[in-house]
Amino acid sequence: MIVLDTGVLVYWTLDREQLSPSASKAIGENEAKIISAVSIWELGQKIKSGDLRLPLRLSDYVERLKAVENLEVMPVDAEHWMRSLVLNWENEDIADRLIVATSMLRSCTLVTADDVIRNFYSKSLW
Repeated sequence: MIVLDTGVLVYWTLDREQLSPSASKAIGENEAKIISAVSIWELGQKIKSGDLRLPLRLSDYVERLKAVENLEVMPVDAEHWMRSLVLNWENEDIADRLIVATSMLRSCTLVTADDVIRNFYSKSLW
């Protein structure tokens, strides 16, 4: 089982050529994949700011995600919020913190292209 961060989710679902060989291999070898529900919020924020354009409406994209076999959209609950609060990490990006917390709580490897996350969370790869 692996966790995909928001950027990797977009690459995996819309532009697999953007994935690194290691990320592509990890995704291919792990049947069960998790994304944090905060990734949906983060996608919406990136769309609103103009930093991301999807080829379909966000609501349609989310419906397609929910239909992907072996992809779990992990709700953000009190345990995730509490874990994100106690991380000894200067990064204040709430999405990053919740995605890392999700990986920690599930004891999973996190697939991310984000150097800031990879430098903090040793169980990550790109």
